[in-house]
This record gives sequence, C-alpha cells and structure tokens, in this order.
Amino acid sequence: MIRELQHHDLQCVGQESTASNDYTVSSSERLQIQWPHYPRNISRASSLRTAIATNAPAPRLRDGYFSPNTLLEKVRAGSRREAITSSASATGSIANKNESSKHATSTPPTTSTQDLPHRRRQAARRAASAKASEADLVLPENTSSKLTENASAQPVNSVRRLIPVLLSLSKPRLSVLVVLTAMASYSLYPVPELLSPSLTDTPSLSTLTLFFLTTGTTLCAASANAFNMLYEPKWDAMMSRTRNRPLVRKLISTRGAALFAIVSGVLGTAGLYFGVNPTVSFLGFLNILLYAGVYTPMKRISWLNTWVGAIVGGIPPMMGWAAAAGQSATQAGDWKELLLGEQNLGGWLLAGLLFAWQFPHFMALSWAIREEYKNAGYKMLCWMNPARNGRVALRYSLVFFPICIGLCYAGVTEWSFAVASAPVNVWLVKEAVRFWKLEGHKGSARGLFWASVWHLPVVMILAMVEKKGMWQRVWRAVVGEPDIDDEDWIDEDEEEAVLSARKVKPDVRAAAIALPPAR
Repeated sequence: MIRELQHHDLQCVGQESTASNDYTVSSSERLQIQWPHYPRNISRASSLRTAIATNAPAPRLRDGYFSPNTLLEKVRAGSRREAITSSASATGSIANKNESSKHATSTPPTTSTQDLPHRRRQAARRAASAKASEADLVLPENTSSKLTENASAQPVNSVRRLIPVLLSLSKPRLSVLVVLTAMASYSLYPVPELLSPSLTDTPSLSTLTLFFLTTGTTLCAASANAFNMLYEPKWDAMMSRTRNRPLVRKLISTRGAALFAIVSGVLGTAGLYFGVNPTVSFLGFLNILLYAGVYTPMKRISWLNTWVGAIVGGIPPMMGWAAAAGQSATQAGDWKELLLGEQNLGGWLLAGLLFAWQFPHFMALSWAIREEYKNAGYKMLCWMNPARNGRVALRYSLVFFPICIGLCYAGVTEWSFAVASAPVNVWLVKEAVRFWKLEGHKGSARGLFWASVWHLPVVMILAMVEKKGMWQRVWRAVVGEPDIDDEDWIDEDEEEAVLSARKVKPDVRAAAIALPPAR
C-alpha cells in the first residue's frame, strides 16, 4: 500500500516538474522553505541562492526531477500566474490612459457625488446667494450717462448733440428732485384764503410766482451741478458711476461747461430776484455756493462733507416756503419776516425733513460703491467707518417721527398726517436697523436705498393731501356752503345795513309830518 502511494506521488511530481521545466526561480525568498524530511532538496536550494548572489543563471529543473513534497511547485505556479495577471493589468491600464487622453473630448464624464440631487440644490443656493450679493452693487440707471450715450451718437457741433450734453451737465434727476421739494413746500404754506372764492381776483398763491420759482430753482440746480462736474473730471473717470459724464468723455470743452454753469446761475438767481423775492434769490445763490464751493472740494478732505451736502438739500424747501410767505407778507417782506416769522416753523420742519432724509439715502447709496470712493480718494464713512455709517443712517431715520408730528403741531397738516405717515416711517426705520446690524451686507444696503427712494415722495404727497383745512374748504365749495370768512363779511354787511336803516327812518317821519294834509 505504501509503495503504491509513493509511486502515485512520484508520477504527479514528475508531471508538474515537466510542465515547469522552463521556470526559473525569481527570488531568494521563495527558496527559504524548509523541507526537514528531504535533506537533499536543501542542497538544491543552497545552490540556487549561490547562483542568484553571483548573478549566474538560475539552474533549471531537469526532466524527471521529482520530490514527494509539492508545496514548492505550487508556490512557483501561483507566483507565475500572479506575475502574468499583474503585467496584463498594468498593460491594460496604460492603454486605457492613452485611449482616454486621445478621446477626452468625446468621452462623457463619470458620475460623481456632485451630480447628486442634494449637491445640485446646494450649488443652486450658493449661486443664488452670490447673485444676491452682486445685486447689492446694482444702482439705478444714471440719467446723465444715458444722455451722454445719446449725445455721442449724434453729429459733432449739432443741436441734437448739444442739448443732451447740457442736460447731462445739469444732472436732471437731482435737479428734478430739488424742484419738486421746493414746489411741495410752496403748496404746503398755510394760506387761509387758498380756496376762498371772494379773493379769486388777487389769489394769495400766484401761478406766475410758482413759474418763476420752478424755473429759477431749476437753473440754480443746473449751475451747481455743472460746477461740480467742472471740479472733478479727473476723479469722475475713476468711478463706474461717473466715468460716462460729458467732461470725462470730452463731449464738451471746459470753457463751454463753465459758460453754461455761469449763465445758468445768473439767470436762475435773477429770475428768483425779480419774479419771486430777494430772499429766495439769496437762498438760490447760497445753494450754488455751498454745493460747488464747499461740498465738492470737501469730499476729498473730510467725511463731514455729507453734512454739508445735507444742508444743501434742505435749502430748496425753505425757498418754496419763503416764496409763499412773500405773497402774504403784511410788513416789509424782508428775510426776517419770511424766514423767522411766527408762521415759519413749518418751513424749517420741511427743511429738516429733507436734511434728515439724505443720510439714510446716501449712506446706502455710497456703501454699494465704497471701494470706488476709496480708490478715488473721497472721504466717505462707507469705507472709513462702516459701523458709524450704519449708525448715522439709523439715527436720522428715527427723526422723521417727530418731524411729522411737528408739522401737525405747526398747523401745516392735519393731525391725521402723523398716523398716515407712520407706516412708511416704520418701513424706513426697519431697513435702517437691518442696514446697521449687517453693515450693508446680505442685501441690507439695497433694501435701505429703495426704502429711502419711496419714502420721500410718499411723505410729501401725504402732507399735501392732509394739508390743514384743505378738505373742509373743498367740501364747502362742492356743497355750496359759505366759507367762514364769507360769513363774517356777510354779518358785517347786515349790521351796517341795519344801522343805516335806523338812521333813515327818523328823517322819513319828520318829512311826513312837515307835509300839509292832502285835500
């Protein structure tokens, strides 16, 4: 039995040795296997180690070599299969890399974690947030820039080119705001005879006076804005908001712009002097002087320039108020009576309203272009002290509540105006608080800017709608009831008629007694 098993093992080993006749030992580590029962194989392993150490060719297994232990041959066969498999895989990977580099444009990308639905939603939210941040820097379209673009497309030295350039020099949007505030203040002056039919021949608020007020104020504003552009074309070219102005684009010469500014200023102040009164003319000249001579150069010196600009914005309401006060002046009509009289508290409150409004409006506007202000060298709180910039905007937003109540107390508006103006004042304060907390980020600057844009016209329109005694007079005019002043005049006429009748009756009786009796 034992001999048969040995004979069978010898045959198997012989076949395996024949199959691996050309196999060469690759490393000395595979020869470390010990065969305790077959010492003659140890001498064979030592000879293989010697051959590897001396770089001699490894001995090959002879045909007919056999060993009753098949462990070494199995290890050799497994190693050979692993070497063949690894070399094939390496060759395939290199080929795949070459193929992918050749057809990189045509091969679709593999699916990654970024293509998952939640990854796409996160990317969309990030893109929306970035878009919202960029939206904070978007300002309304500049009318001056649009006019300059239209003028540049027209023929040189033509009227169609000159008119848009002159309008651009006057900053039409700012000039219109100045004129509207003056007109609103003019209409809010408390004149008792505003709708009295007995005084239609000599109305207290003249249409001709209003025409001279609007025309003169427009020319004064255009002159101040043109002088402003004449002073800073070098720095206007550094800012995206002003680099398209006509002096920067060389659409008009410096001499031409200066001539336009001087002529506008002279005509504006002269029209206010002869068409309205000297006090309003002086205020128009003061507006030009402060804006062009103090505010403009001060922008490069101190951040207090914003307060000087706010004073300039508060002058037009005083001009409208003084123009209306001059129509009903009972004394000399000088500046003391028109500005410091008993009924002029409303004019100062309207000026204070425009003064306070400019801080939340400009602080939000300047924040959007704070880096451009910084690069151009303008001293603004938006980049010098962002925290204080927000505090100033919030502080002056709170001032509108006492101002609106003060207009009611001064008899300019009805008390219902304080209630009607509260929602828009609350909206402005809410946006100012958000702007202060976030320091302009996360859309707070844009929110405050648009809140201020809508705040001013809404408050002014509500004040004109709620003017003191206006609706009562309108109701009496519609229904046909006599006015209170008319009733007073009627009572006086009746008393005079009664007194005259009493004086005539004794004379009639005496004449009747003197006559002889009729026959």
